[in-house]
Amino acid sequence: QVQLVESGGGLVQAGGSLRLSCAASGSIFGINIMGWYRQAPGKQRELVATIISGGTTNYADSVKGRFTISRDNAKNMVYLQMNSLKSEDTAVYYCYARRWYSDCWGQGTQVTVSS
Repeated sequence: QVQLVESGGGLVQAGGSLRLSCAASGSIFGINIMGWYRQAPGKQRELVATIISGGTTNYADSVKGRFTISRDNAKNMVYLQMNSLKSEDTAVYYCYARRWYSDCWGQGTQVTVSS
């Protein structure tokens, strides 16, 4: 079992910034991909960004240039720096990890961006 705990969400005004953190614990050996997804009310969960152990990143077009994903393998953590936030970014953000063939999810942290 892998446990993922997110933190850093909150309420910000449009144009502001937040930094989300995700700490992985438990059976962490074998995790290769980590990332962030988000889900707005009434919407499907969507990919925000992913990062592999070697540092390769992938971003959704909607956040490219504004968000930066990074990870600290030694600390088993992944981060999402969110700049120039828009109201459309409002959602619950979920930490994601793939360990071997299993998808693991955190409980989510709320990000609310006011206009």
